[in-house]
Amino acid sequence: MSGVLAKSSAVRNEILMLILGFAALVGVAGATVWLVSKSDDFNRQVAVTLETKNEIVRTLSLAQDAETGQRGYLLTDEDRYLRPYRRATDQIAEHIRRLGELIAPQGPQRDDFEALRAAVKVKFDELSETVGLSTSGKRDEALAIVMSDRGREAMQQVRQLVAQMTTREDQTLADRTEDAARLSNGLLAVVVLGLLIAGALAFVAQMLVRRQTRVLAAAQTELAQANQGLEAAVTERTSELLAANAEIQRFAYIVSHDLRAPLVNVMGFTSELDAARGVLKEQLDELTESVPDKIRPETREAVEVDLPEAIGFIRTSTSKMDRLINAILRLSREGRRVVTPESVSVTDMANGIAATLHQQTTAVGAEIVVDPAMPALVTDRLSIEQIFQNLIENAVKYLDPARPGRIAIRGRRVGPQVEYAIEDNGRGIDARDHERVFELFRRAGAQDQPGEGLGLAFVRASVRRLGGTISLTSEPGKGSTFHLTFPAVLRPQTETQAAA
Repeated sequence: MSGVLAKSSAVRNEILMLILGFAALVGVAGATVWLVSKSDDFNRQVAVTLETKNEIVRTLSLAQDAETGQRGYLLTDEDRYLRPYRRATDQIAEHIRRLGELIAPQGPQRDDFEALRAAVKVKFDELSETVGLSTSGKRDEALAIVMSDRGREAMQQVRQLVAQMTTREDQTLADRTEDAARLSNGLLAVVVLGLLIAGALAFVAQMLVRRQTRVLAAAQTELAQANQGLEAAVTERTSELLAANAEIQRFAYIVSHDLRAPLVNVMGFTSELDAARGVLKEQLDELTESVPDKIRPETREAVEVDLPEAIGFIRTSTSKMDRLINAILRLSREGRRVVTPESVSVTDMANGIAATLHQQTTAVGAEIVVDPAMPALVTDRLSIEQIFQNLIENAVKYLDPARPGRIAIRGRRVGPQVEYAIEDNGRGIDARDHERVFELFRRAGAQDQPGEGLGLAFVRASVRRLGGTISLTSEPGKGSTFHLTFPAVLRPQTETQAAA
């Protein structure tokens, strides 16, 4: 007992270790995802910093290009020197706009940007004014503006602001690069930790698998040994059951056969008794004519009323007993009959049964609908015909006269099994009787149709002999459906095993 408890405790500890390891692995995975996300953020920030620095430097470059073009044009009065000026003038506004989007809305960098934008405007206004005056022939006025140093001071301010902003962006870039490096180191450490945990989990899992494999192998060995004994016990019990079943069938046959002899005697004596009653009746009539005063009323009542009634009751009871004995004999003979599997077209068989019942269904305004695509069976032809015959006849017998009768027969293949359904819109059966109707001598509902209560018991016994099952779904006033399931190919277990 202590060994079992120790093993159980060890297994629990190992499972707990696995759970903790998987939890740690999940934590590592979460940390990895977070670090990768942060790394992406840093990379985007570095990209923004580089683009910001590029836009700052580009702003100074455009201002310098414009100033160079202006000076060349003022010195030479040749239009080709205005090309860099015009190109810079066309591009400067877009670069200033983009630089404003990249810089944070508050802080010293934003203040320098606003100052830079103002200085660039002053410088480009000065350049535009001088170029315009020179183009219109007022070159001296243009030179006077240049000599006023307004443009030079604006350009100096642009250079100073660009230097300050570039230095600040370089520092930001350095800080973000350092943060990214630290983050990369952390990510590497987390990945290594995850690999170590995964390796430990793999090792523990391998140990558990090996241990469970050994346990499973031992269990399989024990199971195989138990199965050998179980198979022997099952074989022995099956032989006993088959022998008992054969004995019960022989007993039923003998009992029903022996019951018929006294029943025949009773029926014969009943006929003789009826004949004697006739003789008494004739003598009574003669005495009534000759000596009417000698005949008492109770005597005439006994001969004319009591004796005929008693004889009628005896005949009714013996007829019922005769039908029951015949049914028991039929069950006994069916149980002893050898099942012979053969291919059976259930559709053709059902159509044949419907044809034999055509007169009955026409008389009550009913129809039998057979699914033409029902799968075939390899089974005992006589048994399957008797099963369907009983169920379809029952459906016709218990149709509801309040509405047109309809009986539908359908089937389908489900793996190695075949399922059939016989559905009607008849009276229906109460739920509490769904199982009782399959019992011997039990009937459900109004007893206005002839029968002994053996039909469905015979059907269930036959279904089981064919390796199948039968069940019922029904609702009073709506109809009934009998569900049948059979193996697609019957492989019967013969009674010869009983002698083994």
